[in-house]
Amino acid sequence: MRAMMQHKPTRLFLAALMLVLMAGCNAQSPITVFVTPTLPPTDTPTAAATATATFTLVPTMEPQAQPSPTVSETPVPTATLTPVGSPVFVGPIIGPGYVVPPSATPVPTATPEGAELTPTQTPPPAATTAPEATAPPPTEAQTQVVPVLPNLDPNQLGIQLDINLDDQDWNEAMGRIEQLGFKWVKVQLPWRDMQPNGPDERDNEFFRRIEQHLEDANNRGLNMLVSVVKAPAWARSVQAEDGPPDDPATLARFITIIFEEFNAGLNAQMVGDYIDAIEIWNEPNLQREWQGTLPFSGAGYMQLFGPAYQAVRASSPTVTIVTAGLAPTSTQSFSIDDRDYLNQMYAAGLGQYADVVVGVHPYGWGNAPDARCCGSRGWDEDPHFYYLETLDAYRAIMNQNGHSGAPMWITEFGYASWDGFPLDPPQEWMKFNDRWAQGGYTIRAIQIAQERGDVGIKVLWNLNFAVLSGLIGGRDERAAYSMLVPGDACQINPDSPNHTERPIFWMLFDAVHPDQALPDWCGVPPNGIPGLG
Repeated sequence: MRAMMQHKPTRLFLAALMLVLMAGCNAQSPITVFVTPTLPPTDTPTAAATATATFTLVPTMEPQAQPSPTVSETPVPTATLTPVGSPVFVGPIIGPGYVVPPSATPVPTATPEGAELTPTQTPPPAATTAPEATAPPPTEAQTQVVPVLPNLDPNQLGIQLDINLDDQDWNEAMGRIEQLGFKWVKVQLPWRDMQPNGPDERDNEFFRRIEQHLEDANNRGLNMLVSVVKAPAWARSVQAEDGPPDDPATLARFITIIFEEFNAGLNAQMVGDYIDAIEIWNEPNLQREWQGTLPFSGAGYMQLFGPAYQAVRASSPTVTIVTAGLAPTSTQSFSIDDRDYLNQMYAAGLGQYADVVVGVHPYGWGNAPDARCCGSRGWDEDPHFYYLETLDAYRAIMNQNGHSGAPMWITEFGYASWDGFPLDPPQEWMKFNDRWAQGGYTIRAIQIAQERGDVGIKVLWNLNFAVLSGLIGGRDERAAYSMLVPGDACQINPDSPNHTERPIFWMLFDAVHPDQALPDWCGVPPNGIPGLG
């Protein structure tokens, strides 16, 4: 009994302590833990975009009832990358040797002349098998005033892809394009890879894979613009970089073969025409694209263009033929001023082709699409750095050369942003545009072209190059233009095997789907969107 009495205070103390602890626990709110499954990493991230957002699109401004992760306004990479060599310049921008020209005198605005033009191609009906669109998650920013986007015509919009994809990657990319609602796709046909062994080759694995991709795009109701580029080694005596064949007739022969294979028309063994428009070469005013025996000039390009034009017309009277889009640049050791080059093309006979379209690459660098030359911050000191200046300069040259009835097609353009990527950007001007300016400037640029009346198809560069392995760590400029990036829920993570969207993707989706209203586009910026007021 004494022993029991001696332990009684201890037991009372323990009981009281347990009651206090229980009361404290009952006073707390339950803690909910969300566990997100992590996909196993792949050996090499593919070039195609995989839809990873899990938010269902609804045609109202109402937030969804189910819990959604919150997207912060500033995506922060979760990995620290080490630079891999020097920045890579293989996209639309001049390389590291480019020298910004001295300040230029502002040029007068050229007013487009001639009747309002319409595209020469009529897009087929939209595909009916597009995947269900997913919207970015609602955030606190949706209580702000969301800018009203202009309605953009998807029949006039396209996007460029790498053709060298396996079937799975191609299908994923096609699904994203159908999700956006665009009706045009642009790919480059690398001649050197399609005919590596000789002028009559047409049955290797790469050639047939391209045929399957083009057929698939056709079956989805998409229009296809192909750009024929890069002569094979057997057709060139100069092997440095890329360039045209020594004999332009060899390119004409290649074009004849691809039309025999890809545009068999009503041939019972084929389903139809896979190519709706063809662009003859790419940026030939850059030396890296024109190493060879043909003169490095607009006249040299017309030596290639003439036989290529005849080959296309011998195969099809209706396929749109587009002149090579020129890089907007000045004359230096490795480039020719695109305005001068276009004048050289006309001096060599371009104006005699009444049924062609003039290709344009009106990159705006860090300058707004409405802006005019010139400024003083760098990369704004010359008309070549301005979207509108390039469009107006080309139209003025076309009109002066009796080509006022020809439309322009924007066969490549876009606004780059390094916002959210680690490391320094490959070009200083890429710091000028955050991810919101990238989206707003792109939307406004398309709207301007849509309202002009002399611009037909508008092809954006690019959908998904940022998800290619090593491009962000290598500071490759192509990643800065990409709409899709590695990461999840609008957050960039260079090491993620998943792919997510930048705001530009959802802004374009919203602009071509006026019947659907997104609450935001990976958030809403507190200070508005540049280019959209």
